[in-house]
Parts: sequence; C-alpha cells; structure tokens
Amino acid sequence: MKPVLCVRNDRYDTLGITQQALAEEAVTVQVVDAFEPGAQLPSMEAISGLIVFGGEMNVDEVDRYPYLLTQRRLMVRAIDSGVPVLGICLGAQMLARALGSSVYRAPVRELGFVPVRLTEAGSRDALLSAFETGDRVFEWHMDTFDPPEGSTLLATGEQVNAQAFRAGDSAWGVQFHLEINTEGIEAWLKVSEPGFERAWNRTADSVRDELRKHLPGQQQRSRRLFKAFADRVQRGEATAGHF
Repeated sequence: MKPVLCVRNDRYDTLGITQQALAEEAVTVQVVDAFEPGAQLPSMEAISGLIVFGGEMNVDEVDRYPYLLTQRRLMVRAIDSGVPVLGICLGAQMLARALGSSVYRAPVRELGFVPVRLTEAGSRDALLSAFETGDRVFEWHMDTFDPPEGSTLLATGEQVNAQAFRAGDSAWGVQFHLEINTEGIEAWLKVSEPGFERAWNRTADSVRDELRKHLPGQQQRSRRLFKAFADRVQRGEATAGHF
C-alpha cells in the first residue's frame, strides 16, 4: 500500500498521535519536512493520502515560504485525483485558500481547549462525527478562513466560526489541533518563550492544566477520526487496484 504523505511546516511539530493512530490501522506514513532546503514532495501517484499540518505563518506568505504554494497546488491535485486530504490548523487554512477562500486574522487568538458545535452535516460526516457538540478541542492559532464556496461546514466555534469543513467527498479542513500529544505541546511551549504570556495572555502552566483535564478525551475522539480517514485511504487503494 502506498503511504499517506504527512507534510510538516514547523520543525518543532511532533505530529502528535498521527503516525501511531494510522499505524494501528495498517496505514504507512511518509513524512516530508517542507521547511528543509531542497525538500521534495512525492508525486500524486506515489501516495494514498495527504495530511498537511500546522505552522506559525500566514498561508499567503509565499514569497518567504514558497513551499506553501507548492502544498496548496498538491492539495488541489489530490482533490482532483480523489486522494483523501486532511488539513490541520495551517493545513486547513491552506486547503481553504487553495479552493479560493480568504484567510485572515481571527477576531481573537485562540489557545487552549474550547467547545465546538457540530453542524447537522458534521454530525453525519464520516470523520467529524468522531466529535460531538460541546466537546472541547485544542486550538493554537491567530488566523481563520471563510469556508470555500461549495464546501460543507461541519463544525463551528463560539469565537471563531469556521472550525471544520469538507470539500467534495474526500477533503477535510480542521482548524483545531486534533493530533496533539503532551510532548508536542511542551515543544511548542518551550520554543514560544520568551514572550508567551504577553502574546497569548495566559501562562504555560494554565495550558498544561487544560491538557491534563481535556487531552485524554480529545485523543480518544481523534483516534476515531484518524481511523475513519484511514478507512477512506484504504477504500481508495482497493478501488485503484481493480480494473
């Protein structure tokens, strides 16, 4: 089976539970660090799925980070080819931008666990139905986006409206960090110092308190979402294998 391509945009990103959750479903992973000089993304024919992860940049900073534009084009090719796509945080914003939507500063900076509300479509969605209205999910972002024209809004938030959407039958954008684990958050907290409290108006210890309370529940739900994504990948591979 061809691997799922996982694209890192932040050198401190551990990818959280992603690789383990997919491995439990017999899905292999290829990781590419987009920020490394000379990094090459594989061809569409070489992958069975695409997951694009977060980063601190804005999606339109393509002069400074030209690989963002490359990833946006890859997302479009994946959608056109029927290859399952999952964009997380920056990845969701890139998916929205690739499909013609605007990405801009959110009304608030979200950091920590906040409740989400599933739309009717979200409660029936193959992936997002792993979550329920009222579940708290981990956010760490400054930007937001308009859901692309023709897409289906799957989840909303109290302060930042667009939290998840589906484009067509095989592409999902999720604003919150469904993939996180404690090690990954600790890495981000460390690199965010000094200036963390001033930038986010809260302490690192308050984030850790929320992790202890809410992370186990989120990880349980996220594993169900990754399982559903793996099922889509495997179905696509099985279909491709029959002529």
